[in-house]
Amino acid sequence: MTNLSIIAGLGNPEDKHERTLHNAGFWFVDAVARKYGGSFRYEKKFDSACCKVSIGGNEIWLVKPQSYMNLSGGPLRSVLDYYRLNSKNLLVAHDEIDLPPGTVRLKQGGGHGGHNGIRDVMQHCGTDFMRLRIGVGHPGEKSQVTGYVLKRASKDVEAAVEKNVADAMDLMPLLIDDGLNAAMKQLHTREQ
Repeated sequence: MTNLSIIAGLGNPEDKHERTLHNAGFWFVDAVARKYGGSFRYEKKFDSACCKVSIGGNEIWLVKPQSYMNLSGGPLRSVLDYYRLNSKNLLVAHDEIDLPPGTVRLKQGGGHGGHNGIRDVMQHCGTDFMRLRIGVGHPGEKSQVTGYVLKRASKDVEAAVEKNVADAMDLMPLLIDDGLNAAMKQLHTREQ
């Protein structure tokens, strides 16, 4: 069993960013909220949109920092501190350019891989949190990455990322009941 208490999605808050690949983390927590009947409300003390849902009888907070991607760590730290939780209780969902669209991975710890949102979360929350890495693909050139993730994806890429979100959402009860290793095993075996 995991001690998962918070699922945070990383993204940018304005409407113009809503369907960009950089907001794949928001897509995920929005999908979880829809499935489990949550409705986000802005919480000033966290600078985040938050709601609570019940997954398999476990109460889970869903959090979308509204501070912009690269400053996501402060709001998440304030949520952890307020509820007296450890970063091991946190799952952060984010876009991952090092994975192709249609691929999603779970992990705990590790480096930021150049992802500025994850870098900021690490600075504020340490490295023990769980990560849901939602593959969005790479444009091919390092200089094109920012433009690629901040524009709306092609229909094919968007559909693949939406499939990632659905696959990952199906794993949440297993992650909560049986822990990270069981969820990773099922997810990573299914994709081979």
